[in-house]
Amino acid sequence: GAVPAGRGGKMASTAAGKQRIPKVAKVKNKAPAEVQITAEQLLREAKERELELLPPPPQQKITDVEELNDYKLRKRKTFEDNIRKNRTVISNWIKYAQWEESLKEIQRARSIYERALDVDYRNVTLWLKYAEMEMKNRQVNHARNIWDRAITTLPRVNQFWYKYTYMEEMLGNIAGSRQVFERWMEWQPEEQAWHSYINFELRYKEVDRARTIYERYILFTLLVIVHPDVKNWIKYARFEEKHSYFAHARKVYERAVEFFGEEHMNEHLYVAFAKFEENQKEFERVRVIYKYALDRIPKQDAQNLFKNYTIFEKKFGDRRGIEDIIVSKRRFQYEEEVKANPHNYDAWFDYLRLVESDTDAETVREVYERAIANVPPIQEKRHWKRYIYLWINYALYEELEAKASKRTRQVYQACIELIPHKKFTFAKIWLLYAQFEIRQKNLPLARRALGTSIGKCPKNKLFKGYIELELQLREFDRCRKLYEKFLEFAPENCTSWIKFAELETILGDIDRARAIYELAIGQPRLDMPEVLWKSYIDFEIEQEEYEKTRNLYRRLLQRTQHVKVWISFAQFELSAGREGSLSRCRQIYEEANKAMRNCEEKEERVMLLESWRNFEDEFGSDTTKERIDKLMPEKIKKRRKLQAEDGSDAGWEEYYDYIFPEDTANQPNLKLLAMAKLWKKQQQESEAAEVDPDKDVDESQS
Repeated sequence: GAVPAGRGGKMASTAAGKQRIPKVAKVKNKAPAEVQITAEQLLREAKERELELLPPPPQQKITDVEELNDYKLRKRKTFEDNIRKNRTVISNWIKYAQWEESLKEIQRARSIYERALDVDYRNVTLWLKYAEMEMKNRQVNHARNIWDRAITTLPRVNQFWYKYTYMEEMLGNIAGSRQVFERWMEWQPEEQAWHSYINFELRYKEVDRARTIYERYILFTLLVIVHPDVKNWIKYARFEEKHSYFAHARKVYERAVEFFGEEHMNEHLYVAFAKFEENQKEFERVRVIYKYALDRIPKQDAQNLFKNYTIFEKKFGDRRGIEDIIVSKRRFQYEEEVKANPHNYDAWFDYLRLVESDTDAETVREVYERAIANVPPIQEKRHWKRYIYLWINYALYEELEAKASKRTRQVYQACIELIPHKKFTFAKIWLLYAQFEIRQKNLPLARRALGTSIGKCPKNKLFKGYIELELQLREFDRCRKLYEKFLEFAPENCTSWIKFAELETILGDIDRARAIYELAIGQPRLDMPEVLWKSYIDFEIEQEEYEKTRNLYRRLLQRTQHVKVWISFAQFELSAGREGSLSRCRQIYEEANKAMRNCEEKEERVMLLESWRNFEDEFGSDTTKERIDKLMPEKIKKRRKLQAEDGSDAGWEEYYDYIFPEDTANQPNLKLLAMAKLWKKQQQESEAAEVDPDKDVDESQS
């Protein structure tokens, strides 16, 4: 009956080959559908359909006991199945117990809660629901039993304690509630629990018991809490104050101040203490408390303290007290500014102005010393310009306010030693020091200081200050020496040359003054040569040396052909007031006009001719006036091409040019211009004739 191996294998392969392969439906139309549906749209539609209201289940009316028992059986089976599926879902247990409770099956509900507690005894909600059920059904002893078990099992859940004490209090069992609170306090709970206990005792007027609890709590904070909060002390003191135990309240505040000491001072404690004393009309105590706190608490932590102290002084203090607190507050602000940026010299100035107006000399000196210690880190004059005024103000304070001349001298000398004179100096410091020594009637020291300054770091301002000092002292020989040194240092300074010459003129040494002017104009480089020449010319005019003045003008014209020099020369000749002054003046104008024919600046030549015309209008004859009128140029408008910086065309601009009749090169241009004007006039006349021919005929007939 056995089948051969080869044949069996063949039959097996044939059977496998005959297995049917499922056919895939062939898609005839592979074109995309007209309406495309995205996955997002499918999800949205599914969500919308979830929200559609399902019809409510039909109401079932139970008419007899059998139907009720059947309903209970089915419902209990459903709840038990849910619990069996997942025992850890406590909401299923609670729903089951609440359903049994709704049927007044308290024993069954109690059994369900007990079974649930076996599953998860740490679930707070379960205990609460269980106890609430017992309380709702007036099962007080059962509820008390549940609360006892809850606080024994989970003593750190505050809600159990709150509910338990509240239940006992509602039942009027004050002793029982107090006993629960005492059990709770043994666990050293948080702050709110203690305050709840205190408030409980206060509700029943047990002030002594409340005080005892406060004392226990304060002791607890001292022993257990590392950083006790000041607000508990304040609450304790306010409790005593509220019940009119003012001595006890003051004692609590004093204990708090002693406990926190100076290391952990808190502004809120002192504000509360001060307000307590203020309520007791102890104003001197209040002031002492505020000042004690302000002197010891860091300024950045004392904003509220400042504010309350200010309000107190405004209410009960005098004007001096109010000013003191305002000054103190502003000092704190300035301290913060200079601490943030020690090189903020403007803040130092404001701070010093404040302390100078209100504090003693030692405090002012201390602030000045702190300020000047902040030397600019870079040795550049622009960084020192504000800093140096700290030294100046310091010296002036010592001299004018403190009346300490010795300290003033030390301040000036220290400042002079500090300045790096090889790189830069401040002439103001040297001059102020010298003036101070003169006020002290110590002239040799003043001269020594100024001499040292000129030797170390000569400056124009130093020379001028020193010379002015010697002039005031009428030491003219010293002034001459100083001017000589000054001019050796700065030979290009025209003002110095002029002042030196003026000094000699005042002293009556005219030859010496003239020699100084000659030396001055002979210098190869001058900063304001025109001022120097004008001063020299004015000097010779004052001396009525007209010939020398003319020579000066000629020498000046050899150096420059500026139109103002020519005009000034002509006006000098006119003002000389001698015979032939008009002819000499006209001659100078003639020379100037010839000299300026080749001048590129035509406006200067026009200025000269206008000055000449004004002269002729006042002093000339008709012939000379007609001649100058012929010399006046014609002003024409021209255009020229502009080029930008990159060489591209920037358009055209209009400008005015002058054409002088004397210039022979411009004669063809003038002739062409005249012909163009004549042609333009003829064109205008012909156009007018074409516009109104009848009018021309009528005019010809008439």
